[in-house]
Amino acid sequence: MRCLVTGTAGFIGFHVARRLIADGHEVIGVDGMTPYYDVRLKEARVAQLAQHNAFHAHRCMLEDAASLAGIFRDAAPELVIHLAAQAGVRYSIENPRAYIDSNVVGSFNIIDLCRAHRPRHLVMASTSSAYGASATFPLVETGSSDHPLTIYAATKKAMETMAHSNAHLWDVPTTIFRFFTAYGPWGRPDMALFKFVENILAGRPIDIYNHGRMERDFTYIDDLVEGIVRLCEKVPVRGAAPLVPTDSASPVAPYRIVNIGGGHPVSLMRFVEAIETALGRKAERNYMDMQPGDVLRTEASTELLEALIGFRPTTPIEAGVEAFMRWYRDYYKV
Repeated sequence: MRCLVTGTAGFIGFHVARRLIADGHEVIGVDGMTPYYDVRLKEARVAQLAQHNAFHAHRCMLEDAASLAGIFRDAAPELVIHLAAQAGVRYSIENPRAYIDSNVVGSFNIIDLCRAHRPRHLVMASTSSAYGASATFPLVETGSSDHPLTIYAATKKAMETMAHSNAHLWDVPTTIFRFFTAYGPWGRPDMALFKFVENILAGRPIDIYNHGRMERDFTYIDDLVEGIVRLCEKVPVRGAAPLVPTDSASPVAPYRIVNIGGGHPVSLMRFVEAIETALGRKAERNYMDMQPGDVLRTEASTELLEALIGFRPTTPIEAGVEAFMRWYRDYYKV
């Protein structure tokens, strides 16, 4: 298929594009190459993809509706995978407008172009942060997501609801993925794994929030990509019978929300210990209070994911961290 993928210079978009190319698809990549983190890392990812004739890169901001329209017109995509976003929970407290521009205005542009061009399936990346202050676990797609704690989470929730309206009005089959703490090779420098490794190797302390009393449902990148690729084939149908009691399929639109997570939360301290083991050295730990907008725990319900594709992420945190370390040492020559 011809697949238009936004965010192909980003962590997840790069891995998804590489997998699609390996599977024999054509990928039209769109990325704004924003300087939120080291652009050289983004350029290195794109250079990897550019080695393949099936990859075609476009530098374009999501807010640039006219340029996006031209890309859609020329590409005539059969599948649209929208992964580009202004990421980062904590940065959204410092610079909220960047999230409105990218995640709301930019996502609307993608949604509206899919109304005009009618791909077979529109799939879009959301986040476990959409569940906000929920204290009921595991986090189920049909549960409440009405109390986001950050502008980042709120913009992703806004994207979800705009996509539902579009699916209802224009019959555009749409699937929303809620990702749970993705990590792995080629990861983002603003995320904990990258920062911890960088600081430990440099002999600097690492900041451990809430004094280590936190848990995350970490999802290794290969598992995440496997889930995305398989779900792209599961096109929602308006009015279909629920597969399981937790099926989020809309009764009035070809639309569904699906968690992609393993359902096995890992304590922050086990995560740190896995990094120490992979590095062969101990971290100097700086224990701190909870940060605004953070949550104590995430845990994905995997019932719907498994019902749809017969798969859920299973890579142990120790194996995933070790794979990241091999990439990090090779890429940075340390």
